[in-house]
Amino acid sequence: MIIVDNALQAREKEGRPIRVALIGAGFMSQGLANHIVHTKPGMRLVGVFNRRVQRAFDLCQYAAVPDVVEPTTQTEVDLAIREGKVVVTDDAYLLARSTEVDVLVDVTGSVEFGARLAFEAFRHKKDVVMLNAEIDATIGPILQIYAEKNGVILSACDGDEPGVQINLYRWVKGLGLTPRVIGNIKGLQDPYRNPTTQKGFAEKWAQNPTMVTSFADGSKISFEQAIVASRGLEYKDDVMKIGKIYDVEEIRKLGGIVDYVVGTPLTKVYVLAEHPDPKQQHYLNLYKMGEGPLYSFFVPYHLVHFEVPTAIARVALFRDSVAKPLGGPVVEVCAVAKRDLKSGEVLDDYGMYMTYGEAVNADEMCRNHYLPEGLVEGCMLTRDIPKDSVITYDDVTLPPNRLADQLRAEQYRHFRRETWLEELVGLHA
Repeated sequence: MIIVDNALQAREKEGRPIRVALIGAGFMSQGLANHIVHTKPGMRLVGVFNRRVQRAFDLCQYAAVPDVVEPTTQTEVDLAIREGKVVVTDDAYLLARSTEVDVLVDVTGSVEFGARLAFEAFRHKKDVVMLNAEIDATIGPILQIYAEKNGVILSACDGDEPGVQINLYRWVKGLGLTPRVIGNIKGLQDPYRNPTTQKGFAEKWAQNPTMVTSFADGSKISFEQAIVASRGLEYKDDVMKIGKIYDVEEIRKLGGIVDYVVGTPLTKVYVLAEHPDPKQQHYLNLYKMGEGPLYSFFVPYHLVHFEVPTAIARVALFRDSVAKPLGGPVVEVCAVAKRDLKSGEVLDDYGMYMTYGEAVNADEMCRNHYLPEGLVEGCMLTRDIPKDSVITYDDVTLPPNRLADQLRAEQYRHFRRETWLEELVGLHA
């Protein structure tokens, strides 16, 4: 990734910056826009979408963007960008269709909207970078199939935990070690948190209480770990000794695992790896990595929007996806009742009051017809669900005509040759 800076400098000198449009104008988008505008040579912010367009204007003001316009037609959008202006709009498809946009960055956290946006971008040969773990964990593998069919790149982000983990994995593998555990670390998990309990924290940092809730109740880390492929445990010791809590023989038989721990200080993600060569083990011990067999590698931070431009550059300049799915889902995120739920209630979205997400192996997810946490919003319960019980497709009526439901059904058929969800989605189309 070190070569990215020189490549961007070269694009700046050539007067050919990567043209970036942001989809969503929330907290992370504000930081990213400010970063691109003021500190990223070789990259140019050309457009911002938000459903409430005033928030897009507010983002541009925050980032001190000098020339902001709100065109309403495709011709006007393209002309404004060519003239060096930044377009704000409440129609994301204008940016997805524009010949003057190179990369769309999805910062919405929405699965249904993100799916429709991605399809429109693919049709118009646009690369998509996702700061949207929810869509990636829910229908990322099938979206990857469509991206490849259209000759474009679909990528996760540097800076967000899945990207940081995959980068560390690739680096460790490049050293000649065999990664056995890829791990994420968080300081708090309480599945019953909600936007009311998280309101104070959200207001302090000017964040969305719903998104903050998804961090606290475990949904977000489940989405993130599903992407890198898991249920949590407690660990409060030195991260360099974290390999001691795993059964190496069992991990070898499994071929490797993805996990997360709660409580470890001073780091963010880790990879545990072993080296088959005793001579190299001697060197690793000399280099203060311990005696093995699992050596601990870690990154002590994830800087989110500061690193997203690296993902944009990797995609646009090197055609490299940060966390490309290798196949179908291995781990998914099921919806669990946050309280006793009653028949007839309509579920709110993740990070709200009614459900939390929990990572589960894909085989169990499919076999038991679990409802994915990324698709809970708008589902109507057809029976009572006790607190902490997993919600299944058999427990709900789906909202009509959702593209994400259709894609998820196709994902099951494509990767697992399962057709039951196609039949179910057809009933509700």
